[in-house]
Amino acid sequence: MPELSKESRRFIDDLRLYLFSSGKKEEEIREIAEELEAHLEEAERNGKPIEQVVGASPKEYMEMISNEMEFDKKAWMKYIPVIIFGAISFTIIGQLVEDMRLSYSYAILGGSALVSILFVIMIFGAFKYMAARQMSRVKEFLIILPPVFIMMTLFGALVFWDMTTDLPGFELGVMPSMIVGAVTVAILMWVSIWAKTAVLLVMLSAIHVPELLLKLTTLDVTISLIINLVAMYLIIGIYMYFSFKKMKKADAAAG
Repeated sequence: MPELSKESRRFIDDLRLYLFSSGKKEEEIREIAEELEAHLEEAERNGKPIEQVVGASPKEYMEMISNEMEFDKKAWMKYIPVIIFGAISFTIIGQLVEDMRLSYSYAILGGSALVSILFVIMIFGAFKYMAARQMSRVKEFLIILPPVFIMMTLFGALVFWDMTTDLPGFELGVMPSMIVGAVTVAILMWVSIWAKTAVLLVMLSAIHVPELLLKLTTLDVTISLIINLVAMYLIIGIYMYFSFKKMKKADAAAG
């Protein structure tokens, strides 16, 4: 049996993303994708265009399929805690690098939950927008950036408020803090494998690894700060450069 064309394969991938972002069951998504793949294979064997199967508007086709499926509440109740945990992972690692202890105000935990829920709404909205429109990987990347920057800005403001105001909270000892740190790293690795992207791990490494290494030196505080900032932006810049290069290569192959 001949393989599907790149256009058909891309449409199936986009449909999967659209349905996943709409909160549909993974098993049903897989069944729909397999059924569509069979129809597209048959159409291509008979020399018919993809439009004969899915219609002229990919967005309308995806909406029609989505409306026929139920929302998977149970699965999303599992994802939300992981996303909230991911949001505070940067401060968890940062505090462990600083003094091996974790301390949090109740305000930052509650605020992190609200910011995370807002981020989920924005990022899944972006996913649905991208999936319903055939666009380059570079454009997709640029569409994802605003929700990420908004989340980082809100979370940064939350941390600043927590640092400048005496808010009620709690503190953990060294051993419990290390256990939380190990669990955090494990969850981040799982999320990175699940999402097929190393962006979270790269960002964490860029922010904290140079700082951790500089703590082992006797350099002046100002010089250490400059080196830390340069190293952070250099690591992020290199990652973004190779990510863009990979996306452009994928677009060229698809075109």
